[in-house]
Amino acid sequence: MRFWRCGIFVAALLPFLWWAWQVAAGQAGPEPGQYLLLNFGQCALILLLLTLSLTPLMKLTRWKGFAVIRRQLGLWTFSYGVLHLTSYLLFILGLDFSALGEDLQRRPYIIVGFAALLMLLALAVTSNRYSMKRLGKRWKFLHRIVYIALALVLLHFFWVVRADMTQWSGYAFVGVILMLLRIPVISRALGRVRPRRGRISDTQH
Repeated sequence: MRFWRCGIFVAALLPFLWWAWQVAAGQAGPEPGQYLLLNFGQCALILLLLTLSLTPLMKLTRWKGFAVIRRQLGLWTFSYGVLHLTSYLLFILGLDFSALGEDLQRRPYIIVGFAALLMLLALAVTSNRYSMKRLGKRWKFLHRIVYIALALVLLHFFWVVRADMTQWSGYAFVGVILMLLRIPVISRALGRVRPRRGRISDTQH
């Protein structure tokens, strides 16, 4: 299992290293700050979708390794969200917080994105075993806000790229599928797929 964790760590870190190298090499276009802002944001969305896909995959395959790397991917999702926000503060706002109020009026989607990041922060802080024991049944209820966070991230992204809906539509489609897989009837059906095959193989041996 350590191999999988190391593999996820390396895979999640590579985009950051690649984009940082492109900026350092002058290959990030005329606006490297905007380049980092958009890439970090999209990476956070992709990682969020990947994180949400692990529960259906675990039910379908019965492989517990997905549960192990789910927390890791969730933390990487939050990390890229923080990088996205940091890029905005550094390269767009220029750390001029006096202009923040005016910018929020012109770009209200920033508020939506920040709300999503706060939810991801709550999930990241409580993703450890101590929090699970401390919160008990409330832990699962709290972590269901990830669905609200996904909706807010998609809305944030929609607001940003509404002139070109092709890419957003792909992300939204995957998000809808992942939500449909959580409908109790469908979720239970996923859990029954693998055991049936196992019982058949047992009778053959």
